[in-house]
Amino acid sequence: MTPMTSTARPLLNRRLAEFGTTIFAEMSALAAATGAINLGQGFPDTDGPEEIREAAVRALRDGRGNQYPPGPGVPELRTAIAEHQRRRYGLAFDPDTEVLVTAGATEAIAAALLALLEPGDEVIALEPYYDSYAACIAMAGATRVPVTLRPDPERARFRLDLDELRDAVTDRTRLLLINTPHNPTGTVLTREELAAIAELAVERNLLVVTDEVYEHLVFDDAEHVPLATLPGMRERTVTIGSAGKTFSFTGWKVGWVTGAAELVTAVRSAKQYLTYVASGPFQYAVAEALRLPDSYFEEFRADMRSKRELLADGLEQAGFKVFRPAGTYFVTTDIRPLGESDGFAFCRALPERAGVVAIPNAVFYDHRDEGAPFVRFAFCKRGEVLADATERLHKAFAP
Repeated sequence: MTPMTSTARPLLNRRLAEFGTTIFAEMSALAAATGAINLGQGFPDTDGPEEIREAAVRALRDGRGNQYPPGPGVPELRTAIAEHQRRRYGLAFDPDTEVLVTAGATEAIAAALLALLEPGDEVIALEPYYDSYAACIAMAGATRVPVTLRPDPERARFRLDLDELRDAVTDRTRLLLINTPHNPTGTVLTREELAAIAELAVERNLLVVTDEVYEHLVFDDAEHVPLATLPGMRERTVTIGSAGKTFSFTGWKVGWVTGAAELVTAVRSAKQYLTYVASGPFQYAVAEALRLPDSYFEEFRADMRSKRELLADGLEQAGFKVFRPAGTYFVTTDIRPLGESDGFAFCRALPERAGVVAIPNAVFYDHRDEGAPFVRFAFCKRGEVLADATERLHKAFAP
């Protein structure tokens, strides 16, 4: 093979040229190299319910899903998803035409954006955003238009400026990409904020893709309101859910899409050329998981709330400014009270300095300066791990 020269065409296409190794891979490698506690990547360090794990084993042994499952997902899971949406939110979906199973929420996002966007379309996304959003918009040939969530010191949360959102819409805007509960800030959009988003989408005839994978992780007086429940939104909204965050089996990669039949058909057209199918036996297990009693979801939420308090309290005692999240399992902090302002430099030094790994929020921003002083920690870990991490941080930073 002739070696590539400096004048040869780059191997990576220009749409993806800005995307290199993810920050999660970099920080996880740092954790492994230094023996630091990894509070960067958002995955639990314990498995979910034993009965659901056994349901997967049973499916394997019974030969269910060991070969290619149906392209839209196994009927048992599609039915369970439809039942979940009806029971929880009063949303009625036909499991045969309005539910699609995907290889996790990440594939659902990719398939939705690839299916619904044309080159040159604009997509408004709430910044900071999950890193795959930008890559998927780029792969679709569309243009991302960030609307920044900004810190509200009085309420210790990040807030959406609805006027800024409205002003961002142009004649080229095709789609709003919404995430609530929001990763990484932990903000849960209020009913009033979502009503304004819905009104804008109807007024400007916009499609909406809404990432609701943390729907069962809302705390205190926060309420998760699916956008599709609001007037005029069911027919224009693609809702994305996932089993990984709710049942602590992130490696199973079982996600789903619900929406009007024509939207789901479009998403399926793209999805079939991505993985085609995935996670066969796990689909049967997730169908059982979605039918767990309400007590499971309440206990899961209470356990995560206590972990949130453990980590947030420890971070405050170490000197961080903490934005206590209303949802998800991430805490965003401001490092400026520590005399720091560069989140990238801070996180790259943190494993050696304190034996802990975190993620710089700036990686989730187009406007890097907006995110520079913010750092995200994950609290979906065992209590003793969080206690160890906060003790290390206290030793490194507390006055």
